[in-house]
Amino acid sequence: MELNQRQGRIIEIVKEEGPITGEQIAEKLCVTRATLRPDLAILTMAGYLEARPRVGYYYKGKSELKQISEELKKIRVGTYQSKPVVVDKNLSAYDAICKMFDADVGTLFVVENNMLAGVVSRKDLLRASIGTQNLTTLPINVIMTRMPNVNYCKEADLVHEVVQLIIDKQIDALPVVKETEAGLQITGRFTKTNIARVFLDIVHSTE
Repeated sequence: MELNQRQGRIIEIVKEEGPITGEQIAEKLCVTRATLRPDLAILTMAGYLEARPRVGYYYKGKSELKQISEELKKIRVGTYQSKPVVVDKNLSAYDAICKMFDADVGTLFVVENNMLAGVVSRKDLLRASIGTQNLTTLPINVIMTRMPNVNYCKEADLVHEVVQLIIDKQIDALPVVKETEAGLQITGRFTKTNIARVFLDIVHSTE
């Protein structure tokens, strides 16, 4: 939340002289009490000030949790996305397993003509491996989750909204995409590891 000049001045006055009544604040700013009423209401609801009957306003400040919450709501996916691990839809399930282990990831993004076509997870490959099918000849497009049933996000999306999607869908990773005339082009991935980095950076920034 960004404060206007008068709201910032109100906080300074209350910090220096609080507890202080609304009438006294208005007098110092050379305005009427009615003029200040919306500003005082905003500052109180935002957690900067607290008002006590017959006492006045005093500076409360923001809790560390509230600061962290506000920081989280500003962060966008593009700041923390990772390099995607992309494979062709005709890759065999066996090669997909090797690729997943080599890249140390839990999800592969599948493309057709360089556009997002599907997603293959550890669970998909495990399910295929316990069947009777030959993994060296089984193409991943048979076992992948196909478009339009693939969840994805964009670089401009807010991290806290994407985290909610990951929780709701109970998935480990999302492809980060850019819309083009040909389809959805993969530009990155956003995973639970990326989420952990967001929180770690916020903790370090508040130390």
